[in-house]
Amino acid sequence: MKFEEVIEKRRSIRKYKNTPIPKEDLLKILEAARIAPSASNRQPWHFIVVENKDTIKKLAKSEWAAQAPVMIVGLADQAASSTWCFNDLGIALEHIVLAATNLGYGTCWMGQTGREELIKNLLEIPDNLKPIAVIPLGIPDESPVAKERKSLESIVSWEKYGST
Repeated sequence: MKFEEVIEKRRSIRKYKNTPIPKEDLLKILEAARIAPSASNRQPWHFIVVENKDTIKKLAKSEWAAQAPVMIVGLADQAASSTWCFNDLGIALEHIVLAATNLGYGTCWMGQTGREELIKNLLEIPDNLKPIAVIPLGIPDESPVAKERKSLESIVSWEKYGST
């Protein structure tokens, strides 16, 4: 798929087929995260791939998320980069969702504010790592239409705010 097609096709998927994801595809998706850029090349992230259905159900914030065959938990390594770890992890997570889209999979970025302790205890995460997002991953069982987006002119200024 061409890059433009990938970014146009990427949607938040909330319905998945009950089909396992081949490890080869998971490794391609994780490789996309691994090569993401980061400030001072600190790579302040870690990812936990969860395929156990009971664990997925505990991680899910909703019934639809519990149906995904895989969840990827994105962790920010605050010891590696206290200043930029969240931005850097965001870049790596976006690489994950775009790589998944390119391979024909669906994802939905789920922030985890307020659930950090639950996730840390469930997955035995050390103190220096902070759970930021859980990404359900699977073959889409829905095809959401594109939502209306703001015009480029309404979100971009040239040289200073408000200049078109």
